[in-house]
Amino acid sequence: MKENNVVIKTENLTKRYNGFTAVNKLNLEIYKGEIFGLLGPNGAGKTTTILMLLGLTEPTEGKAYIEGYDCTRNPMAVKSVVGYLPDNVGFYEDLTGKENLRYTGQLNGMDPDKLEKRIDMLIERVGLTEAADNKVGTYSRGMRQRLGIADVLIKDPKIVILDEPTLGIDPEGVKQMLSIITQLSIEDKRTVLISSHLLHQIQQICNRVGIFVRGELIACGQIENLAEQVSEGKPKELEIRVDCEKEDFLSLVKGFDAIDDIKYQAGLFTITSKKDIRKELVAAINSKGYSLMHLRLRGADLDDIYSQYFAGEGVIK
Repeated sequence: MKENNVVIKTENLTKRYNGFTAVNKLNLEIYKGEIFGLLGPNGAGKTTTILMLLGLTEPTEGKAYIEGYDCTRNPMAVKSVVGYLPDNVGFYEDLTGKENLRYTGQLNGMDPDKLEKRIDMLIERVGLTEAADNKVGTYSRGMRQRLGIADVLIKDPKIVILDEPTLGIDPEGVKQMLSIITQLSIEDKRTVLISSHLLHQIQQICNRVGIFVRGELIACGQIENLAEQVSEGKPKELEIRVDCEKEDFLSLVKGFDAIDDIKYQAGLFTITSKKDIRKELVAAINSKGYSLMHLRLRGADLDDIYSQYFAGEGVIK
């Protein structure tokens, strides 16, 4: 991507609270028109990052820029191009969906006639036409989130930042929300930054994602490249099942210098090695005429990333 396509940029962005580092030297570039997922377990520092991007909290070190504006020095300029949906969006419970949107538009100084047309268009777009005149106090979590998207779009921002947009929504509501977010990028050409700990939901729609753990970006890129980045420099663990005697297989792999350890249980070998030896190992198995029954490199798919960082092991309370 060319530099002029970068709309969100951080340079060694860092935030410390009383000696605790919430965000540590974050270097990130998000490109025009893409959906970028900042994914990490609860407490990883995602919301703190968003608050620094919005100019709502100052970094301890480093810089953040949106559309070329310094997020700390020019927060009003940043807010003019960014729409933000927090994880727990607040509305006036006794006002209808339309009335809440009208209030937001009035706060932004919009022309009354244009505002009413925009409200009607946005209400229809997020699928709330039938509930538009109902009080928001009667809305479900999913309906509130969709109203939140409409609220964000009232001022027609170039960039949309969503904090945990699918949290607490039922499966059908998640499907609707992901579809709406996709439209923001594909149809509107907006840049979308999503913060979430729900990897399996959000990864469906993102062009790129960053894995954020303990305040640090440990991997960033397209989904298919993440696992390789996360496991880089670590010992490789290979599961393998071969249709041959245990002793024959052990004899076969004896000459592999990269192997550090071999465990065997119930017909399954677990090999720990310094590098990925799958190609050489398969070739050796085929040369002996053995049948390969199972082969899996642990840590090489999204399920492994999920288990390691999103299902408890990497969660920071």
